Amino acid sequence: MKVTLLGTGTSQGVPVIGCTCKVCRSVDYRDKRLRVSVHLQVGDKSIIIDSGPDFREQVLRERIKSLDALVFTHEHKDHTAGLDDIRAYNFMQQKDMPLYAEERVLNQLKQEFSYIFSGFKYPGIPQVQLHPVTNEPFEVEGVPFMPIQVMHYKLPVFGYRIGDFSYITDANYISEEEKEKVKGSRVIVLDALRIEKHISHFSLQEAVELLEELQPERAYLTHISHLMGLHREVEQQLPEFIRLGYDGLQIKL
Repeated sequence: MKVTLLGTGTSQGVPVIGCTCKVCRSVDYRDKRLRVSVHLQVGDKSIIIDSGPDFREQVLRERIKSLDALVFTHEHKDHTAGLDDIRAYNFMQQKDMPLYAEERVLNQLKQEFSYIFSGFKYPGIPQVQLHPVTNEPFEVEGVPFMPIQVMHYKLPVFGYRIGDFSYITDANYISEEEKEKVKGSRVIVLDALRIEKHISHFSLQEAVELLEELQPERAYLTHISHLMGLHREVEQQLPEFIRLGYDGLQIKL
């Protein structure tokens, strides 16, 4: 499996519009963060988790020429807004795009992209197949996925474990039962929004403490805001097995 972090930023991305802080003015490419998303290449299968507003830019940058399915963690716009851009894959691959998500999330997509699901099919609109999932193992085009239910303040959100890789974003609480699904992962990607505590995301210290409990071989932090600080400075404070993620980072398992 090859994992590519397509975006590692929070809902506003980094730099933030109008901000002149040292992170937003940084010339370090690792401080430039598009909205959070990840690409999985598992054998010959190409799968993306979440299609945020930067979806088009991300797949162009990484030259992702085929896409077998989209999987969603939850319904917030920074994870779904780029759905329309799957049209290119519809055209190239001449087939509908499978979408995997909880029923609640699929219903939200139907509202926000109503033209996709209307009775009148305007020429060129995205073509999709909906696959509702629950908190039980399922397969995405033959690739086994294990949902990990976490809490994003009061909103249930899915992380996913795929083989030895676990991906959890937009979380600030994981139950003991759900932690058991993550244990034994060789690589974990986990959200850490900023230094200070936040109502709906893990802080840096909370993420580090959780990863020290779970003890993967390697861990990477994602969904990072400009309030976290400069990439090069924050990394110096982290345990050796934990690194800050950055856009374009590739992880091979």
